[in-house]
Amino acid sequence: MSEEDLEWLTGKIDAVYHLAALVKFDLDLRDELFAANYDGTKHILELAEVLGVKKFYYVSTAYTVGKLAKGVEELYPPDGEFHNPYEESKVKSEHLVFSYRDKMDVSIFRPAIIVGDSKTGEADSQFTLYGFMRALAVFKRKTARRKEEGRTYRLIAAKNGTSNLVPVDYVADILSLAPHKAQPDKIYHITNPHPPENIELLKMLKEALQFENLSVVENTDEYELDEEEKKLNSLIDVFEVYLAGALTFDDGNTQELIVGTNVAHLKMSEETIEMIIRAGSGEDGKVRV
Repeated sequence: MSEEDLEWLTGKIDAVYHLAALVKFDLDLRDELFAANYDGTKHILELAEVLGVKKFYYVSTAYTVGKLAKGVEELYPPDGEFHNPYEESKVKSEHLVFSYRDKMDVSIFRPAIIVGDSKTGEADSQFTLYGFMRALAVFKRKTARRKEEGRTYRLIAAKNGTSNLVPVDYVADILSLAPHKAQPDKIYHITNPHPPENIELLKMLKEALQFENLSVVENTDEYELDEEEKKLNSLIDVFEVYLAGALTFDDGNTQELIVGTNVAHLKMSEETIEMIIRAGSGEDGKVRV
């Protein structure tokens, strides 16, 4: 930005929302993830300070919880245990944001797995659920060419684990309340109080992708995957940790935030989830996003 631009904007910005992030879970992308997620956050905080911004809203992720069993609306230790460098980069970015609270009001919002609109299913994403769907669709196309009758492919997942899906319009509604309702130094979970179990979600994915010869098995030592099944599981190995458990998240701060507004606490029905998955996959089993 030019000096003229900076001078013109100084003192005129009420609030900054920082949503930009690289959402990848690969262990070998640590440097790239920290460059985008941590350094990028540092740059926008420095800019906000120069411009005299009054309020700063950082959009993080509910999965800063790392390997803990329950998510709380507090900062986690920066030296905690994480599944991947994405989680680590977001935790350390949260601490960086809070280090600026003597310069401006800061609040943190932590969405879970953002999916399509709750009314239309519309989505613009290639990550998280949609990356998972794309990987399954690619594998399905490859195996369909072989035409192996009666063949089933096993996917490893905790059947009673959960996937914390939140529709994008709910996330936007919560974020829209920030300028008038968010409290400084508070963290707000944008999560699903009743997330679908993996077994139900994978059943919906099978139907939407028309991949009926996919089955889900627990991660036990009672069987051995063949080479094709190993390829299937390797395609989605970066998602494996998110299929392995049943995390819960407190969202008391968010429930307080929506009191007296027209935003209702999330109640995501099975029909809504099915509609979002169908919209993402297309009626013919081809992933659209």
